[in-house]
Amino acid sequence: MESAVSSEGAAALASAVAATDLTRRFGAGDTAVDALRGVSLTVPSGQFAAVMGPSGSGKSTLMHILAGLDRPTSGSVLVADTEITTLSDTQLTLLRRQHVGFVFQFFNLLPMLTAEENVTLPSRLAGERLDRAWVAELIDSVGLSDRLRHRPSELSGGQQQRLAIARALVNRPTVLFADEPTGNLDSKTGEEILELLRRSVDAYGQTMLVVTHEPRAAAMADRILFLADGLIVRDVGRSSSADILAVMEELAAQ
Repeated sequence: MESAVSSEGAAALASAVAATDLTRRFGAGDTAVDALRGVSLTVPSGQFAAVMGPSGSGKSTLMHILAGLDRPTSGSVLVADTEITTLSDTQLTLLRRQHVGFVFQFFNLLPMLTAEENVTLPSRLAGERLDRAWVAELIDSVGLSDRLRHRPSELSGGQQQRLAIARALVNRPTVLFADEPTGNLDSKTGEEILELLRRSVDAYGQTMLVVTHEPRAAAMADRILFLADGLIVRDVGRSSSADILAVMEELAAQ
């Protein structure tokens, strides 16, 4: 198991997303639940980071806050050097359109749009001039050049997720978040999706943060953050599936 990126090394690289002392409390009084209890992290540009942890550890809450889909109870989040926790809803929407890509477990494609229209939707919503050469490159890179006129219902689950990845990349986001991107796919198709995510980091320098419960998915990452009870308890470099599983079993036994 490799060492994680040191704090000095991370600081020397441009930060795509960073968080300081994040807390998130749901409810109040005796029924309050602390999903995050003081999480700090920095993800340098071009890094593929995975977040793992037992059910209820706070990993999805952390991702949603980092992506601006939820707000912390306290703490700060920087995306592309912009403090997002103090932005208005309108400002946050504009920032997400420019700097954040998101891949969901259940694809979240618009059923009435063709594959090509789904991919280009973020650019059109942002009012940006469409870079057709880039769109064509993305669609080709995910192997869907012959499916441009197909709607999501005419695509397999793997094809829909590849399409969702192309859509998330079309605006060249500062950071791409993926929430259990292989959770709704069979193992073979899931492996293809993981390799595609890895290629997007290697080929385009894309920063990526993936929440997953699968050791094989985390093994694709440059770095794995393990959460337990709302805290980061391990921060390690690229590791084998066996090493990752051993850490997960250790955390589950505590």
